Amino acid sequence: MIVAFIIACEIGFWVLVLLGLVTRYVLRQKKLGSLLLLLTPVVDLILIILTVIDLRNGAEANWAHGLAAIYIGVSLAFGHKMIRWADQRFAHRYANGPAPTKPPKYGAEHASHERKGWFSHLLAWVISALVLYGMVLLVDNPDKTASLMQLIRIWGIILVIDFIYSFSFTLWPRKKSR
Repeated sequence: MIVAFIIACEIGFWVLVLLGLVTRYVLRQKKLGSLLLLLTPVVDLILIILTVIDLRNGAEANWAHGLAAIYIGVSLAFGHKMIRWADQRFAHRYANGPAPTKPPKYGAEHASHERKGWFSHLLAWVISALVLYGMVLLVDNPDKTASLMQLIRIWGIILVIDFIYSFSFTLWPRKKSR
């Protein structure tokens, strides 16, 4: 059941983004479009509420509950960047806005871009870990929440690997080939 909630919330997130951008640029209703875009965090709140209800109703905490926590962390840490990405493209296509900017590919600018990306990844991990720990405390049964603790550890390893990758460009910046 929780997987269906996650899918519905992901669809809801993108529907709000699309409606907000269409309203802003195609229908030229900037305030209403901005309001629809500002409502995207409500989707995260709904998912948190549904996940807590599912756990309180006796569901055993599993990977799907962990996925809900990851969705929330990624959405809060990267959501504004995803919306900005889509906004630039809509503005360019429908409002004669400037062409979307591309991330830097070389040198110190690229290294800085990679480090900022890692810090967003760290924020997503922290938010998700807090939500996962909250679920563990809510269930109050280590046997039923072992998979959630394992998920935190696995993602922590992925975070360390991403750190090594992202910060390697600080020591060895990419150079343009000649």
